[in-house]
Amino acid sequence: MSEGRAWYSTILTVPSGSCRLYTPFTTSPSRDSCWDFLSPVILVIAVVVASIAAQDHHHEHHHHASSSQSLKQYHGKATEKHVEYYSHPKYEFAYEVKDLHTGDYKSQHESRDGDVVKGVYSLHEPDGTVRIVEYHADKKTGFNANVKREGHAKHIVPERHHHHH
Repeated sequence: MSEGRAWYSTILTVPSGSCRLYTPFTTSPSRDSCWDFLSPVILVIAVVVASIAAQDHHHEHHHHASSSQSLKQYHGKATEKHVEYYSHPKYEFAYEVKDLHTGDYKSQHESRDGDVVKGVYSLHEPDGTVRIVEYHADKKTGFNANVKREGHAKHIVPERHHHHH
């Protein structure tokens, strides 16, 4: 890895059909998102669909004649069957960011089994300390978090730029 490059590691396992990205320690939306992952896939699908559509316009179309007498009519009630099912929510994911250029260091690990969610995340604060948050949530007790700080805070002196006129 070269100096100044960001290193990202993501392990994501969620039920099929969903895509989630959690960033509990930033107030602004993360640049990394499901869209960043899915946009190349969507682009490939769009190109394939466009090429198939373009090929269809170059072929001659032959339509078979049909008579309205051959159509059958049905005068009954349409039956609609609604099936309910329960899918037990269960997932586990983790990620870690180590950006040498910006000094952004953070990680998270979370798991869910039914109505119980457990996890931990950490981030390096600007004062040099590391904030570690362990959390647990369930129907009975709600959301509970234990916040710890490790290390000693360093006093940050802002740089002053002197302008000469």
